[in-house]
Amino acid sequence: MEKDRTIQIIETDSAFEIEKLIRPFGFKGAYLTELWQIVTKLRASSSLESIGLSNQSILYGDADLFVKYGETKGNALMYALTNSTLNLIKETPFTHPISLQEKIFPDLISNGKSITNKADLHINFILNSYVGIDHAAWLLFAAEHGLETFDALIPAPYQSALSSKSDRLAVMFQIPYGMPLEQIKEAAQSGYFVFKIKTGYPGDQQTMLQHDQERLTQIHQALQAYRTPHTKDGKVLYTMDANGRYEKKETFLKYLQHAESIGAAKQILLYEEPLMESNEEDISDVPIRIGADESVHDEQGAIVAIQKGYRAIILKGIAKTLSMSIKIAKAAWEKGIPCACSDLTVNPILVDWHKNLACRVLPFPDIGMGLIETNGDVNYINWEKMCTYHPKNNANWTKIKQGVFYLNEDFYATSGGIFESAEHYSSLL
Repeated sequence: MEKDRTIQIIETDSAFEIEKLIRPFGFKGAYLTELWQIVTKLRASSSLESIGLSNQSILYGDADLFVKYGETKGNALMYALTNSTLNLIKETPFTHPISLQEKIFPDLISNGKSITNKADLHINFILNSYVGIDHAAWLLFAAEHGLETFDALIPAPYQSALSSKSDRLAVMFQIPYGMPLEQIKEAAQSGYFVFKIKTGYPGDQQTMLQHDQERLTQIHQALQAYRTPHTKDGKVLYTMDANGRYEKKETFLKYLQHAESIGAAKQILLYEEPLMESNEEDISDVPIRIGADESVHDEQGAIVAIQKGYRAIILKGIAKTLSMSIKIAKAAWEKGIPCACSDLTVNPILVDWHKNLACRVLPFPDIGMGLIETNGDVNYINWEKMCTYHPKNNANWTKIKQGVFYLNEDFYATSGGIFESAEHYSSLL
């Protein structure tokens, strides 16, 4: 195999499909009603081609842009950036997906700012626009080199950080702002034992804090009676995610004090990104594990977060690209910091693309298995139909059983079906 074979893209194409949500999906102080599924094709001079997938989350990518332009125009702008990048790639021969991203990223940043007319465009918006292209680049690289497993795809410098093979992944059940308590109880009855509570309610800081505290009280009371075999004390666990809505550590600590006062604090496994990205306060004295997500865009960002006291890193291979996420995973592994994988409400095929990352980082502390979020099933109107687009839809490892993905030899042998054709999405081109 020619490790340094140059890949020249001679043809590209893209399409999108809009999937509606069951109810407005609230986080970051705002709401989404739909998600655009992006399909990207790359064809090389060798005549080999690949299809990459992504979904656009404008609110996650740049909340200020979302507020400025609204949902539809925001989606159109991100899609325009994706197509601009496809043109750029035809002018950029590469030997590896990681080097391709490194080579063109300065132009992506410049083009993104120009297309959106936003000089402070968030880097996560740009990364999100590139996910499908990165996905296609990895699959094309595999085809060019005859690689048939995810393990074979991992470059040597990253193999140690991604050497685990978990047989179980705990699934974080996401609780957005408006989810009814009965639905949360049903999830507990079905066996979910890690509940991810979206915090950072809309409004000013006092309104946000008050609502977040009240919501935690309601959820904690609703889940108190449920037990699980997956934790030491049998109680379910909570993770929270404020998506950077808390302006000050002082305000965030009031939330944790409330959690302590109602007896919920000991059940908090992880709190993702509580503070605004511009907040530089040290959090090493916070008594629970804090995870960095939006504020980590590259491996250096992970190192900075760890130095500030963050004790977990959130990987988002489906939001920040696999190419960037394996770099971040390596940086965390070298510092002995655990990783979890959070969702971007992606489609079922991308869930398994992401599971390939989640199962290879070290098991998450206190639960003895990998930790992943997938929330499409509780958010998409057409989720069941979307599942049929997965080439391995009937495989046992695609199903969540009592809050867990069970990964067997077949999952690892097929790499979750990531190398198989997705006919529905191909037909959109």
